[in-house]
Amino acid sequence: MHAVTASEMRALEEAAFRSGTDAGDLMDRAGTGIARRLLDHFPTPGRAVAYLGKGNNAGDALVVLEALRHRGWEVAIRSVHSSTDRSTLTRQRLRRLGIEENLSLPHGPGPLLLLDALLGIGASGAPREPLATLASEMNGLRLSRGALVVGIDLPSGLDADSGESPEGGVIADLTITVGAPKRGLLADKAVRHVGRLMVVPLDELRPEPNDGPVLITPESFPGLLPPRSHDFHKGHAGRVAVLAGSTGMSGAATLAATGALKGGAGLVTLFLDPDNPARTTAEIMVRHSARRVEHAFDSNADALVIGPGLGQPNEPQRDILFERLADDRRPAVLDADALNLIAAAGRTDLLREHHLITPHPGEFARLAPDLAGLPRVEAATRFVARHPCTLLLKGARTVVAAPDAAPRINPTGHAGMASGGQGDVLAGVAGALLASRLAPVDAAALAAWLCGRAAERALTHGDESEQSLTAGDTTRQLGGAFRDWRECRR
Repeated sequence: MHAVTASEMRALEEAAFRSGTDAGDLMDRAGTGIARRLLDHFPTPGRAVAYLGKGNNAGDALVVLEALRHRGWEVAIRSVHSSTDRSTLTRQRLRRLGIEENLSLPHGPGPLLLLDALLGIGASGAPREPLATLASEMNGLRLSRGALVVGIDLPSGLDADSGESPEGGVIADLTITVGAPKRGLLADKAVRHVGRLMVVPLDELRPEPNDGPVLITPESFPGLLPPRSHDFHKGHAGRVAVLAGSTGMSGAATLAATGALKGGAGLVTLFLDPDNPARTTAEIMVRHSARRVEHAFDSNADALVIGPGLGQPNEPQRDILFERLADDRRPAVLDADALNLIAAAGRTDLLREHHLITPHPGEFARLAPDLAGLPRVEAATRFVARHPCTLLLKGARTVVAAPDAAPRINPTGHAGMASGGQGDVLAGVAGALLASRLAPVDAAALAAWLCGRAAERALTHGDESEQSLTAGDTTRQLGGAFRDWRECRR
């Protein structure tokens, strides 16, 4: 789904209304869609408070409250405007909800959600009084009471085009935008205020393809993950060879191989040094060998995963790795130490169209120091213009870029993924998707979305917090993430 500017979004809305779309019906469907995503993320009923401004996004928030109340949530409203100041549709939804405003915050178990509907895409600058007091209240409750702030369409104060958010703007933990992602929500500088990002697509507001980045969503790429046919077997799922791990880094090898297994590969073989003590599940085949580089490339794998925890192989093995990378035409994920070896040797010429590389920002800086300080989408796009590979640039907004393709931005995941091993799992999942014969750019986009969504599910469907999440928690939720993609449940 392509990102749009604020003016492009308004043009889409005006065209929809001219064609006969009812504004009230559109508001109800937007609010219901937002509520559905909240219920998917917060299956246990709690408390929800809508902070209302004058515009129609306040009406969206009221529809959300109505849907949450129907599912057992306690709801409340905070506002500083009189009824006559609000839009007609918002007044109608307020009467339909039928609750008093500005009562005390509801008490009880479950999450406390604060719905930020103070300002919409037409506003500029930080909220001014009297809305500034409500914005400050939300930010304060987030810090002092563990409340989660939900931006309705965008966090108040954030510029819909540039992503700038001045002091006093609302800091959202989750932003649910309507129709299409606004360009400002995808800007590097916006991440701190936007948090996790979701879209409620509406057919009437679907943008035409443009020169902007594409947000990775199930709706954007229908058919990318079809159900398996009833006569499917492990040969169809593909074989993955994992060349990973070294002494002291056996966990990286285990996580990468497990990622490939949970990512759907039919057969996973892990190639280790003779003294590597990595422990794996019974379903993963393990081969110990002093010549593991040759054995991995000589295997009948459909795709390779190379690099997690690989360490510094001796010079003969490194040279063999480079020779095989130059000659082998199978799709391969190059991660972590494989990229460090390539950067240290100045061998970025090895990167080809069948390679998917997955650097974090530090590894990317070693591969392309002149690009490291640029905005992430620009840096990724310029890198693949030099090197005909697919790049998955990890970070708070993972960017996927490939030659002759619009850059893609992943909205899933959260700060709890800032822990060791998450990248190893991602490499394994991407390898499994390559082995299933997905194109590298599609495998990269889908792997990023699935791993981020699995990490989200670990918070909402498990017992984890952002502080306690581990890579193992992410792997255990990958099955649910696959279902969420197929069912468009995010």
